[in-house]
Amino acid sequence: MSDNDNSPTWQAGWATAVQRPSVGFHKNWAEEGFADQTLRQTVRVTGAGTRARIKLSNRYGTAPLEVSGASIARSGDGAAVAAGSVRRLTFDGSESVRIPAGAEVYSDPAEVTVAALESLTVSLYVAGPSGPATFHAQAWATTYRAAGAQLGEVDPAVFGETTVSWYYLAAVELADGGPARRDTVVLFGDSITDGFGSTVDADRRYSDALAERLAAEGRPLRVLNLGIGGNLLLNDSEWFGERAGARFDRDVLAQPGVRSVVVLVGLNDIGFSEVDLPTYKPAPDNAPEQLIAGYRELIERAHAAGVRVIGATILPFKGSEYHTPAAEAKRRAVNEWIRTGGAFDAVVDFAAVMADPAHPDALLPAYDCGDFKHPGDEGYRAMARALDPAAL
Repeated sequence: MSDNDNSPTWQAGWATAVQRPSVGFHKNWAEEGFADQTLRQTVRVTGAGTRARIKLSNRYGTAPLEVSGASIARSGDGAAVAAGSVRRLTFDGSESVRIPAGAEVYSDPAEVTVAALESLTVSLYVAGPSGPATFHAQAWATTYRAAGAQLGEVDPAVFGETTVSWYYLAAVELADGGPARRDTVVLFGDSITDGFGSTVDADRRYSDALAERLAAEGRPLRVLNLGIGGNLLLNDSEWFGERAGARFDRDVLAQPGVRSVVVLVGLNDIGFSEVDLPTYKPAPDNAPEQLIAGYRELIERAHAAGVRVIGATILPFKGSEYHTPAAEAKRRAVNEWIRTGGAFDAVVDFAAVMADPAHPDALLPAYDCGDFKHPGDEGYRAMARALDPAAL
């Protein structure tokens, strides 16, 4: 929806990167879509505000999407919402909205007071049938579904079905009556940015740990997580989203108040070619020089928009299905360029921080979620500690 001269100044609150519908690693409802059902989705914001609006996406829909009602509330436990906090959302004054295929829309502002690191719950009623749904596959947070229109303070027990994906919801933006500020940091990349292996519903991704650290140190920034599990730097994937270069402008540069981006991507470009799986396609044998050219493209576009770029080295992955001598040689070559090439405004050496000193090609066991490739909660905290706030 369009803004006017009296519109508030919108700042980032929460965002995610949307994908085309697919089966994914966890059960989800993206391919079947919704009919006479209410979705309830809880997200933690990293900024404060007294007004809120949401962005809904039908980017990958093949037909118009009818959202018949929506609400926003302060979160309770599970599918519950805080008493007295539910606000019905409108779209250009209407309680329903028709979103064309390929389009995204904003709601009108709602009066909602929320502090940084608190959670909001968005409920969407879809009379449907909707057809396949634009979504974010690996949310590491529970989404609830109930039959019928359940937008208010209903018994949370009616939300008897769950998945760990987000549907249609692409952003929550906040306003507090103040001027526009460039205080948004975007973490951009693949499953390690997305939080794969972190505890569901515990907000233990490295983006969460970074936002908490910055707040505790008295220099809070709005930290957005725009990772997609399985994402590639150089190729689009039916399962894992458009390539990093294709989504960089909308997922990073279009965020309100963006000042810097941390780029951690390339692991799958190296690893997919080592494993013959239907989901790991396309899987070209990428040379380090091709990845470097992909990084340079992102850096150039960020600098043209006045955004700082922090390059992150690729984590060790010995023991995982990706690891071969050829893959390890590529990782080392790419990481050496990230460290010494001088193309990034700053570098965070996650590879060094996360490695087992006794086996530098492998993750430190205390940081490993168990698959030799992704950190667990403690590993994500270590990543957040490794970032220099001054670089952001």
